[in-house]
Amino acid sequence: MIRHALLAALSLTMSTAALAAPSVVTSPQALPAAHDRPRVFLGGSIDMGKAVDWQAQVIAALADQNVVILNPRRPDWNPAWKPVADEPEFRRQVEWELAALESADVIVLYLTPGSQSPISLLEMGLHARSGKLVVLCPEGFWRKGNVDITGEKYGVKQVESLEALITEVKARVGR
Repeated sequence: MIRHALLAALSLTMSTAALAAPSVVTSPQALPAAHDRPRVFLGGSIDMGKAVDWQAQVIAALADQNVVILNPRRPDWNPAWKPVADEPEFRRQVEWELAALESADVIVLYLTPGSQSPISLLEMGLHARSGKLVVLCPEGFWRKGNVDITGEKYGVKQVESLEALITEVKARVGR
C-alpha cells in the first residue's frame, strides 16, 4: 500500500514537472496550433548572431515555467542571405517573427549596449501600445533616449537588469 502511494506521488511529481517545463520554439519551426499556455517572445539584440546569446539565459531561467518560448535566434542563420523580400529564408524569418509577435502574450525586448538592433526598434514601435512589452535598455544602447521616451509615452514596462526582466516575465506568465 505504501509502495503504491509512493509510486503515485512520484508519478504526480514527474507529470507536474513535465507540465511546468517550457516548450521552446525556435525560428523557423512552426508555431504551436494550440494556445493553451502563455507565449513569451524573446525579441531584442541578436545583430546577425554577433550579440551575446542572452536568449539562452532567459530560456534557462524560465525552465520551471509552463510557457511556450518563441525564440527568433536561428542556429542556422546565414548572414549571406540578402535582407530583401524575394530572399526565401529572409522572408521566412521575417514572417515567422511577425506571426510569433502577434501570438505572444509577453514580448521581451533586451536592447544590449553596443548593439544597433533596428528590427527590435521596429518591433517596439509595432507593439508599444499592446501592453505586452517588457523592455531592458541599459545605458550604452545607441537609441536609449528614443526607447525611454517611447516607453514613457505608451506605458511600456522597462526594467533595469536581466534579473528584473526575468522576474517581470515570470510575474506576467503567472497571472
